[in-house]
Amino acid sequence: MKKIIKSDNAPNPVGPYSQAVMVDKTLYISGQVAINPENNELIIGSIEAESKQIMKNIKSILNQAGYNFNNVVRSKIYLTDMNNFSKVNNIYGSYFQKNQEPARTTIEVSGLPLGVNVEIDMIAVSID
Repeated sequence: MKKIIKSDNAPNPVGPYSQAVMVDKTLYISGQVAINPENNELIIGSIEAESKQIMKNIKSILNQAGYNFNNVVRSKIYLTDMNNFSKVNNIYGSYFQKNQEPARTTIEVSGLPLGVNVEIDMIAVSID
């Protein structure tokens, strides 16, 4: 069964898509950018600030579905500059237990929506 997941503590999508979709016990979280859901303000400039807001948004979506970062099995990070790889890694890695990190791909892209520097999506599953 397909269920749309919507958290009021994460920003509304900037296009025709859902924050996340649950199919059976798998949660597909759409790419998140650094928008503060409290005021819809775009956080841009500091890659660290962008990354922290994105992870906070993802945490809210996971929680809305009854999940947490331990449920994440796959993620993709899109960067406009691979020189930011280690800075994003430091923040991203702080959300996962050591040696329990999900599978991941990091891709450098020529541009991202709203001119942001990083976007992250994730897949999470129920752990019985």
